Amino acid sequence: MRMLLKVEMDTPASNEAIKAGTLQKTMEATLEKLRPEAAYFTVEDGCRTAYLFFDLAEPADLPVISEPFFIGLNAKVHYSPVMNPEDLRKGLAAMSFGG
Repeated sequence: MRMLLKVEMDTPASNEAIKAGTLQKTMEATLEKLRPEAAYFTVEDGCRTAYLFFDLAEPADLPVISEPFFIGLNAKVHYSPVMNPEDLRKGLAAMSFGG
């Protein structure tokens, strides 16, 4: 299932991770594992934030993906299922309102 992973990093914890060189390692390891179709990095609500769009093969992978962000960056992590335009077209085409 295509998912959006949003990682909102605590500023003091991510500052320390940058200084220690672990933020880059955490992000690189995550990108290597997830192989996202898109990855964006920005600031939201004053915090470093990452948006990764990836395919979740197994729900059991969620802790493996999340814990490095919780433990190393004191981050807030949020997952949302998402669709691309093709998925949306397919979903709407399957709807029937019997009119």
